[in-house]
Amino acid sequence: MAAPAPGGPAGSTPAGPATTGAGRPSQAPPAPTATTRKERRAGLTVRGRCLLAGGLAMVVSAVALDERDLVRIGAFIALLPLLALVVALRSRRTLRVERSLEPSRIEAGASGTALLRIAGGALLGALRIADHVPDAAGLSDRYPPRFTVHRLGRRGARVGYPLRPAVRGAYRIGPLRGRGTDPLGLAEFRHDLLPADRWLVLPRVTALTGRPSLSSTAVGRGAEGGSRPGPGTPDVLIRPYRQGDELRRVHWRSSARRDELMVRLDDRPDPSGVTLLLDRRDAAHRGHGAGSSLEWAVEFTASVAVHLLRRGEAVTLVDESGGSLDDGPAGGGGGEDQVPGRLEALAVLRPSATADLGGSAPEPGTTPSDGVLAVLGAATPQDVTGLVAAWPRGGHAILLDVDGWSSGTSPGRPAAAAATVLRRAGWQATVVPAGTSVQRAWADACGELSTAGAPW
Repeated sequence: MAAPAPGGPAGSTPAGPATTGAGRPSQAPPAPTATTRKERRAGLTVRGRCLLAGGLAMVVSAVALDERDLVRIGAFIALLPLLALVVALRSRRTLRVERSLEPSRIEAGASGTALLRIAGGALLGALRIADHVPDAAGLSDRYPPRFTVHRLGRRGARVGYPLRPAVRGAYRIGPLRGRGTDPLGLAEFRHDLLPADRWLVLPRVTALTGRPSLSSTAVGRGAEGGSRPGPGTPDVLIRPYRQGDELRRVHWRSSARRDELMVRLDDRPDPSGVTLLLDRRDAAHRGHGAGSSLEWAVEFTASVAVHLLRRGEAVTLVDESGGSLDDGPAGGGGGEDQVPGRLEALAVLRPSATADLGGSAPEPGTTPSDGVLAVLGAATPQDVTGLVAAWPRGGHAILLDVDGWSSGTSPGRPAAAAATVLRRAGWQATVVPAGTSVQRAWADACGELSTAGAPW
């Protein structure tokens, strides 16, 4: 049988680290070690020490007064705390506790439960247990999850408390500490019952429909390697010669120009995937906690990745420098089985101190992709110039008006100026002001040169 401690209702969280930066969920501090935390693991309480001292004093006085009955009473009083200490030590050795987090992976904003199963020998006294939970994963920091167990039945005792993480991330739930006493409160033991468990909180995922165009616009330079004719550009698609290709398919003019055999392709290859570029630069985002622009960008990227994977398209996640954000197979095709890996990578994503935007695109042939969808924070015209140089085939950029996330103002000139530079370079651009839902921003991106309903 378990009951909440008098301090407050069971199921809340203790004071712990809060979210910091642009929506970063802070982790619980590491559990104190034997070198940093020195406390008595077992011993007598103040009541027990006083009773022991009183019994010994009674024995000494009785011996001096030659009162044998008083000696026996004093000896009994002195032995009682020692007997209670033995009982407390025995309960400590036989106590077994298990923790289960349900579900093991949860979406930010959803509700979960931590269940504690306590088993062991007969519990002669009370057992007080307290679990450690970060503020960002609990309901309140005023009432920590503390419980008092008075009796263990044959099946033990089960207690639980709710969890409601507001921000994605990997949280440390625990350690679980217990304090047990005998029925008279003469002896106690303190014990680390369980180490901390890792609980993964995934970003929110919004159901989406449709798909925006990721190819270059007619105003821009056009997709590199495309079939659109132009000055000095062949009107056929070609690739290097491979053993087994028919000689009648060799494109001799291109072979002479490149000094190697090139083979003509009859049809343009079908799009094989999408590269999602997430700008995680710390300086490019505003706001804190779940309402920051970085968390919105992560939620948008996660929703798009899940939507495209379920459509059967291959998805590659990269950061602002072109580096991979996950360990998923490049160009391995889409499917429901790849969704967990992509969400895990986004769940543990942290802001970057990188100042530049662009980096380098993946090497041709290593990441099959028919375009890039870039989710950008604060970007200047100089930043997007580097992005265009790194991704010459063009794509679609989602530009966040990050100033609105901090002040609630209308879209600023920097976002509009960056969108203009991108469109002149052949990119498509969508400006997203603060307060726009993921579904609305995606629907506007699927339109032609939409600006998410915001003038610029």
